[in-house]
Amino acid sequence: MTAPTNFPESQQLNALAQEASALGYEIVDIAGFLDLVEAQARDQRIALSGVERGAGNIETASAEVQVAAADLGESVARTAEDVDKSAALMRSLGKQSVLVATWVQGLHERSGDISDTLRAVKTNNAQIASISMQVNTLAINAKIEAARAGEAGRGFAVVAEAINELSRKTKDAASQISTNIETLTDWIATLGVEAEDIAQSATTLVEHGAGTDSALGRMEHSVGVTRFQANRIDANTGKVRALIEEFTPAMHGIGQSIVATTQGIHQAHQRIDRLIDTSETLVQSSAALGGMTDDAPFVDYVRDRAVAIGAAFEQATAEGNFSLQALFDRNYIPIPGTNPQQMRTAYTKFLDRILPPLQEPALSFHPNVVFCAAVDVNGYLPTHNAKFSQPQGGDVVWNTAHCRNRRIFNDRVGLKAGRSNAPFLLQVYRRDMGGGDFRMMKDLSAPILVNGHHWGGLRLAYTF
Repeated sequence: MTAPTNFPESQQLNALAQEASALGYEIVDIAGFLDLVEAQARDQRIALSGVERGAGNIETASAEVQVAAADLGESVARTAEDVDKSAALMRSLGKQSVLVATWVQGLHERSGDISDTLRAVKTNNAQIASISMQVNTLAINAKIEAARAGEAGRGFAVVAEAINELSRKTKDAASQISTNIETLTDWIATLGVEAEDIAQSATTLVEHGAGTDSALGRMEHSVGVTRFQANRIDANTGKVRALIEEFTPAMHGIGQSIVATTQGIHQAHQRIDRLIDTSETLVQSSAALGGMTDDAPFVDYVRDRAVAIGAAFEQATAEGNFSLQALFDRNYIPIPGTNPQQMRTAYTKFLDRILPPLQEPALSFHPNVVFCAAVDVNGYLPTHNAKFSQPQGGDVVWNTAHCRNRRIFNDRVGLKAGRSNAPFLLQVYRRDMGGGDFRMMKDLSAPILVNGHHWGGLRLAYTF
């Protein structure tokens, strides 16, 4: 916005300073928005990279599953063939087992018949033996009668002797037959007992054969179902792989788009940062020309406070209370167990004694003042205001907001405040209060010089 030309020069400068200050606010607000967008774009890129890796892993795994499914199908096919052959063999054996069992059962029944026959033979043989004894008795009596007849009975005696001999042989044969029959009877009895046991086993085998046949049928069915499912897996895996192959290029294209967008946002952010520098230069230049803004009282105050701190440092070193070398120590030692990380240097404890009386009164200078703290050229803030110097606890969000001493603020605002050699530097920035809470503030700083050496700067932050 351009001031009217009929305004006095001082009014034009004041208007220019006000517009420059307002411009800085708007630019910083946009920069903050770009910070969020850039962070989100980075997060999206990281997430997309994870998705791309996941898709690649899925594609690889899908290929492996497809190979495994094909192998499974072939294996199931071979198994099915083996099961079919085994089932056919088992069924054939089952039929043969049934025939054997039937034959054994018949043998058991026939062994009973043989036993009955042998008992009949034994009875008949006993009858033969009895008849033989009767014939032998008759033969003996005939021989006695032939002897009494004398010469006339001689021929009859010869016949009687032959009959006697025949009856004796018949008796011996009958006795031998009886012995053999007894032996055969015992053997048949034993065979009958064994046949009965085998018959029972054969009956069990027949029953089990039916169960085995059912089990084989179920096995054949299961193998068939498995083969069908394996073929389905193979087909579906191929479809999944094809879809992933179509999906991957699209994801890659989205990734490239996000990368390009992120780069564009980063470039825009860099340009915004340069605009912020330009707006700050406008404020500096208008102030140098005599332009007055609402910030003028704060400028005077922070410059006076910075000079007072530099003088206090010079006095302490001159009196030997502290060495100049220790005051410019840049060795930042981490304090264990702190989150956010806190640091200490050779001068930290010294500044804890000397800075509070010079910094704390600034909080009462104006209601809008939020803090007043000195930082070195690297943004290290050793001693903060008491309300921001609380002992750390376990909550990092709370720590971020309330434990801001002994920390390095090396962001753009913090570094520029510590390193600026200009009489003053007015910056607008979004202060991170922790937990995603940001507050728009002005950061006014003036350099702290010690014996002509630039130690850092005094930061005065206030809302507007």
